[in-house]
Amino acid sequence: MENPNSVGPPSALTYLDPHYWDERFSSEEHYEWFKDYSHFQHLIKSNIKTSSSVLELGCGNSQLCEELYKDGIVDITCIDLSSVAVEKMQSRLLSKGYKEIKVVQANMLDLPFDSESFDVVIEKGTMDVLFVDAGDPWNPRPETVSKVMATLDGVHRVLKPDGIFISITFGQPHFRRPLFKDPKFTWSMEYNTFGDGFHYFFYILRKGKRSNEENEDEKCSDPSISLYQDELEGEDYLFRTRIDDDED
Repeated sequence: MENPNSVGPPSALTYLDPHYWDERFSSEEHYEWFKDYSHFQHLIKSNIKTSSSVLELGCGNSQLCEELYKDGIVDITCIDLSSVAVEKMQSRLLSKGYKEIKVVQANMLDLPFDSESFDVVIEKGTMDVLFVDAGDPWNPRPETVSKVMATLDGVHRVLKPDGIFISITFGQPHFRRPLFKDPKFTWSMEYNTFGDGFHYFFYILRKGKRSNEENEDEKCSDPSISLYQDELEGEDYLFRTRIDDDED
């Protein structure tokens, strides 16, 4: 469950400060961004085999890796930039007997793994942090694009030839499509939505499955781009996309 006692920062820009996360993880035991596992478990089960090797980007203090483990996916590697998060996650997993799950301090912009190492890479809200200072969502700042592309480059590299990247995010297709479908990548793009009232997005990028048809692999039509704060939980509203009322 989301932690109702967790208080977010005054500005989403604070999420870009590594010291903020160290301090937060020092006192916070658990927080789930973008709903808990039960809301998208059906999508996980239909896309990840129990034999898959999985890399989780930005584990923080989420229970995602534990839920994957309970569903029979045991070859899991978690990374986080915060040494505090890594140490606490290692301790928590060990106390629960989940000895197979590996937790490593690493930066998702520079993944320290060999090429074609994982069947699945998954992130839940981690990449959204890169967009908090993106500016215009239709034309994000070059610095933002550079960081996002560095992450995607690394993910594409460490995925096996038929691997998949799962991104659980606020990022709507209008804004993610130009990045995910950059010509350098060989993956296809599809997505599902989940959530009550407000839709969160569950993207599935399948390496080596790119089609020449622009939208052939996308299973859903684009939803409305209108987001409302009162539909969101906890700190999620800080990641909402801001679109001017007079946007065409």
